[in-house]
Parts: sequence; C-alpha cells; structure tokens
Amino acid sequence: MTKTRTRIKICGITRTKDALAAVSCGVDALGLVFVQASPRHVPIEQAQDIVRSLPALVSKVGLFVDASVADVTNIINKVSLDYLQFHGDEEESFCTAFSKPYIKAIRIKPETDLLKIISNYKTAAAILIDAWHPDIAGGTGETFDWALLNNLPKRDIPAIILAGGLDQKNVNSAVRLLKPYAVDVSSGVEDSPGIKSAEKIQNFVNEVNRGE
Repeated sequence: MTKTRTRIKICGITRTKDALAAVSCGVDALGLVFVQASPRHVPIEQAQDIVRSLPALVSKVGLFVDASVADVTNIINKVSLDYLQFHGDEEESFCTAFSKPYIKAIRIKPETDLLKIISNYKTAAAILIDAWHPDIAGGTGETFDWALLNNLPKRDIPAIILAGGLDQKNVNSAVRLLKPYAVDVSSGVEDSPGIKSAEKIQNFVNEVNRGE
C-alpha cells in the first residue's frame, strides 16, 4: 500500500516573510484570515502582496466566518485563492456558491454528531476538525479529545484536516494516532497572534514528518 504523506497548512499568515519562511520549510498550504474581528485578520492589499510572493504549487486558502456572499465575492475577485475555508454556520449551498473548492470547519464538542454534520457537506474538498470555543471560531490554541475521531470511517467522507491546539509538542502523537490527511496550525507556531516563528514552523514540520 502506498504511504500517504500528511499535508501541512499554516493558518493566520499576516506577513510575507512568514509566508516565505513556511514555504521554505515545506508547508503545503497557507491560510489568510478575512475576518475583521480576528487578531490574524489580513487586509486585502496585504493579502495580495503575500499571494504574489508565493512560488507555484503552494495552495492559498481564504478563511471566512459567516461572511456575506458579497464579501466573499469581493475578496476572491481581488485575491487569488485556491480554496475557501468556512468556519461559521454556513450551509452547503452557501459554500458551493463561489465556484471554488471549499473546506468546511467543524468545531467539535463531546456531544457533536460528527458524521451527521459531515454528511451535510458531501461536496467539501476537506473537513477541518477544530476545537470548540464559545466565542472564537478558530486559532484558540485549545485542543479537543482526539478520541472523538476514533469512529470516523476511512472511506466515503471528505479528507480530514486536524486542527485545534496543535504544536511541535503534540503533533507527532496526533499524526501517529489519527493519520489525518492534513494538519492545520496557527497559534502553535506563533510568537504572538499573527506573528509566526520560522523556528517553530520548522520544528512543527519536522515533528509532522517524524510522526508518519
């Protein structure tokens, strides 16, 4: 059987230097947060500069939380994005309205019927599983009980991206235990909100690769 490499996404990129540092470490995808309330919010002009700096074959992901159709459309018309990531209560019909592949984030709690929710997003390119927080949609730095993912089927669901409190100390265990398609990290590779550390990114990547 062919061994599948765990992909790596760094979310909450706000600076070109951090984007290039992540790429040099071998990261597959970068996330740009278009949520004004977030400390990792990136203005359109700044996002354009970051995207223009990137080499080929690096995926650019735009993150939204319950945005309007007009707002999402405005951004994708101005910023070259490969994927859209929806972190709010968006229904599938909304997610598919922009002619781009999308990632649907699910914030998990012990009582969450994960398979039922996933079944509502059969068109998703991937499902991102994140920690639930009552006030913050992502980037909380909090983990969740990984055992909640133990009963997910290996087939017939979109690719699973694991998020929520990952860092260089725990991502090795997460990859070994869950074997996700990809892992997503934001605060776990930061010196402060929105300011990434090249050293922490490299250590994170090393631990992902060591966990396979």
